[in-house]
Amino acid sequence: MRYLKTRRTSSRGRAFGDAAFRDDDPMTGVANLFDIGLVFIVGLLLTLFSAYRLQDLFDQTSEMTIMKQKASGEMEIITKKGKSIKATRVTRESAKGMGNRLGVAYRLEDGTMVYVPDGK
Repeated sequence: MRYLKTRRTSSRGRAFGDAAFRDDDPMTGVANLFDIGLVFIVGLLLTLFSAYRLQDLFDQTSEMTIMKQKASGEMEIITKKGKSIKATRVTRESAKGMGNRLGVAYRLEDGTMVYVPDGK
């Protein structure tokens, strides 16, 4: 009858009948909150990338240009060609100079811009 003997548990480890493994412990669900937070953050990032159509940032062969304007009027041009990304700040001093009129740009009511070139 050696198989029917009760097993002893050590004082260091916890057995399945101890208080740490019971369902009435209010802290059992807290461990999953971190995992839920990570899933939410990843979903939010994917949604933002698709909403702003920024998937081309991860494509090695794509070329794109992003133009940002601050409230102070300072502009920044971000260009991506292949794997290299270059940011250039445009100030009033660097934008001065002589030039030729190429056309007219119009902003429509829905916020889009249309460029009409001066042509012959």
